Amino acid sequence: MIKSKKLSKFTNIKHGFFNKKGGKSKGIYKSLNCGMGSLDKNKNVINNIKIVCKKIGVNQKNLITLKQVHSNKFYFIEKNKLNKNKLKGDALITNLKNIALGILTADCAPIFIYDNKKKIISAIHAGWKGAYKGILSKVIKFLLKKGSKLKDLTAIIGPCISKKNYEVKKDFLNKFIKKDKKNKKFFKFKGKKTYFCLNSYVYSELKILGIKNLEIIKKDTFDQKNNFFSARRSIHNNENDYGRNISIIMIN
Repeated sequence: MIKSKKLSKFTNIKHGFFNKKGGKSKGIYKSLNCGMGSLDKNKNVINNIKIVCKKIGVNQKNLITLKQVHSNKFYFIEKNKLNKNKLKGDALITNLKNIALGILTADCAPIFIYDNKKKIISAIHAGWKGAYKGILSKVIKFLLKKGSKLKDLTAIIGPCISKKNYEVKKDFLNKFIKKDKKNKKFFKFKGKKTYFCLNSYVYSELKILGIKNLEIIKKDTFDQKNNFFSARRSIHNNENDYGRNISIIMIN
């Protein structure tokens, strides 16, 4: 489990970016696969989720996750509307204590946002589609509507695929350039190949939105030595599926 230096300063929240170590799954899912959407045995995934809940210190029934769809849709979890079934979207927000928010990734960026004054947290799943569609902007606008001030927000970008391993096609590049010519700075060109830097793009978006207190956890999920599940690496290795990493945040 990897922790943010910035978030670790706050004693009233718990958080962790989990890699693939320390679970019950076998084979290509070895070992801490937390993705119910994978082809792994459900029993193993449930046991893995129990392990991460114990590590964070939350009752398993109080862990909320989403069916992630690369959208800009988010949910605000309130006490009287605690329906965690069939939530389809890519971000969760709550001000409730002992309710853990979980995001699953396998190269996309998991993002935590915390307001230490208003005591409100958010967990966001941002692949290029979600980031491009404005998931970050939607969440931050909602937090401001709830009374948050930008100066009180801390945002952490968790482990995701690095630029050197994120090759993209020309139409991908054109899509971003069409949106804003300045987006070219997030791409690297090597021979005929084009590469995209997801965490730099997310960082820049958060900065533009006015968040100054930022941290990037620079761990490349594609790189085998970092022990994360990676969709790209599984394709590279001709595997038919892949596990999912979980990232969890909770107010004590």
